[in-house]
Amino acid sequence: MDNMLEYKGFYGSVEYSLGDECFFGKIIDISDLVLYEGESVLELKKYFCEAVDDYIIDCERLGKVPLKKYEGKFTVELPPELHKEAALIASRKGLSLNDFVKKAIIGELRISL
Repeated sequence: MDNMLEYKGFYGSVEYSLGDECFFGKIIDISDLVLYEGESVLELKKYFCEAVDDYIIDCERLGKVPLKKYEGKFTVELPPELHKEAALIASRKGLSLNDFVKKAIIGELRISL
């Protein structure tokens, strides 16, 4: 995650606006929209950390869980031809389509579960 900031288990994006000549980003994996910006990378990191701290305080005040929870289920939309091809290959390998997709994601992430 080279283009992400991390602080207290929260992640934030890093982008640059040529027009505004500043860095900006948002906290990822939360249910709200929290933005931050800075004129340098050092300033962006500072404001990201402040945004996370403020968000945690706001969530505590509201009795809200700050980080998004993942259930382990999501919908993937594919062109019908790709869906068919994946189902056929999964079947040839003796896998369910779900297990085939799981293996593909693990391979892409280069992790082991």
